[in-house]
Amino acid sequence: MDDSAAGPATAQDLGRARVVVAGLGVSGRAARDVLTGLGAHVTTVDDRAEDADHRVDAFLAAGLLDAADVVVVSPGWPPAHPLLAAARAAGVPVWSEVELAWRLRVGRDTGDGPAPWLAVTGTNGKTTTVEMLDAILRAAGRRSAAVGNVGTPVVLAATDPALDVLAVELSSFQLHHTTSVAAQAAAVLNVAADHLDWHGSLDAYAADKGRIYSGVEVACVYNAADPTTEHLVREADVADGAVAVGFTLGAPSVGQVGLVDHVLVDRGFAALRHTHAQELATLDDLAHLAGPDGLAPHVVQDALAAAALALAHGVPPEAVGAGLRSYRPGAHRIATVAEVDGVRWVDDSKATNAHAAAASLAAFAPGSVVWLAGGLAKGATFDDLVASRADRLHAVVLIGVDAAPLADALARHAPQVPVVRVDPGDTGTVMTRAVTEARRLADARGAGTTVLLAPACASMDQFSSYAERGEAFAAEVRALLPRG
Repeated sequence: MDDSAAGPATAQDLGRARVVVAGLGVSGRAARDVLTGLGAHVTTVDDRAEDADHRVDAFLAAGLLDAADVVVVSPGWPPAHPLLAAARAAGVPVWSEVELAWRLRVGRDTGDGPAPWLAVTGTNGKTTTVEMLDAILRAAGRRSAAVGNVGTPVVLAATDPALDVLAVELSSFQLHHTTSVAAQAAAVLNVAADHLDWHGSLDAYAADKGRIYSGVEVACVYNAADPTTEHLVREADVADGAVAVGFTLGAPSVGQVGLVDHVLVDRGFAALRHTHAQELATLDDLAHLAGPDGLAPHVVQDALAAAALALAHGVPPEAVGAGLRSYRPGAHRIATVAEVDGVRWVDDSKATNAHAAAASLAAFAPGSVVWLAGGLAKGATFDDLVASRADRLHAVVLIGVDAAPLADALARHAPQVPVVRVDPGDTGTVMTRAVTEARRLADARGAGTTVLLAPACASMDQFSSYAERGEAFAAEVRALLPRG
C-alpha cells in the first residue's frame, strides 16, 4: 500500500488528528502552524531544531509513533529515514507538506471553489518557469502566487482564499510523498541524473517526477526534446479529456508550442491549431534575460513551458508576452556580480547539478571561463558535463567535500585545463580562498575572462543553502572592487 494514500481525509478530520511533523524547516513550520490552527494535536520531531518537541531516537524509543494518525515530512528526509521506515511498518500514512496542502485547500473568496494548481517539476528550470508563469498570470489579471519549492510553502497558499490560482514548483522530494494532487495542468521540464543518493536510481527519480501528471485535468506539458518527459506523460493516469502539449525550440507540430522566426507560437490550444499558429510573444520579450553571448536556449524553453501552462488555465495569448516582459529573475541565477579589470564575475549558485551547470557554461565563449565548482555531489557523476563543456574552460577551482568526482572527470575529459583544489577543512574561509585562486587564474588570461560560480553540486556541505553560497561569493567579489 502507498504509505501516503490514507489518513485523515478532510480539514475537519485533521482538526481532530494526532499529527507528527517530521522536520522543522520552512515547510515543516508552516505545516505545524496551520495544523495547530485547525486544532490538531501536533508533535514535532527534528534533531537540529532546538524548538522541536523530540529528537528522532527519543521519539521512536518512547513508542510515540504508535499514537500518530499521520506523519507530515519535510522534503529533505529520505524514504529510508528510520522514522519514515517505522511509520510504514506501523501503517501510519506519510504525507508531504504538499499532500497536506491539497487536502486543506479552501474555497476562494469569489465563491468559485479552491484555486487550481499549475504545477512544475524538472531537474532544472523549475523556479524560472514558475516565476515566469506567475508573471503571465498576473499580466492576465489573475491573483496568483509562485509557491512551493520556490519559496512560500504550499500549505499557506492553499489555505489563502484571496488567491485565484497557484503556480506551484515541486521537487522530486516533495512529490515522493504526494498522491492526491490533481493539478489543472502540470509540466515536467526535463529529467537528468540528480539526487540519486536520495532516490536510489534514475528510474525512481524519474518516477517521482512523473507523479506530477497524476490526475491532471486539462494539460500535461512536456519537453519534446526529452524522451523521458514524453514517456512520463504517456504513462500518466489523467482525467478524461486532458491533453498532452509538448514544447520545442523548433517549429511546433499540432499539439505543441514552439518557435517560428523568433516568435513564440501556440499550436496546442489555439482554435485554429490544425492550420495556424497563434502568436504568443517574441524573443524580444525575453531580451532582458540574455547573457553575454545571447539568449540561452533553456530560457526560451522555460518561457514556452510557462506559456503552455498559462494557456491551459485559460489566459489570453496576449498576456504571455506582457508577462514575460515583466518577469525578472531571482538572485543567484547567472547574475553578474561585478567586472574587475576586464574580468566578469558571475553568480549562478543555483546551478546545483550537472545539467544546470552545463546550461550555464554553454552561455559563455570557448576558453573564457574560470569555473568555480563543487560541493555536495549527491551521488552524481560529471563525465558528460565535463566532456560537453571542456571547450569553455580556461581553468577550474574546486571547492566542497565531494571534489573527487569532478576532479576525476576533469582529468579524463579536460586534462589540459588547470585545476586548483581548495582544501575544505576550514569552511569559514572557503569562499575567500576560492575567489583568491580564481582571481589569480583569471588575471593570467586577462580581459574577457569570466569567473563563473556554477557549482554542479548542492551547497549543504559548507553552506546552509545555494543562496548563502552565492552571497558569500558575491561578498568576496565586491571586496575586490576599488575603494572610494
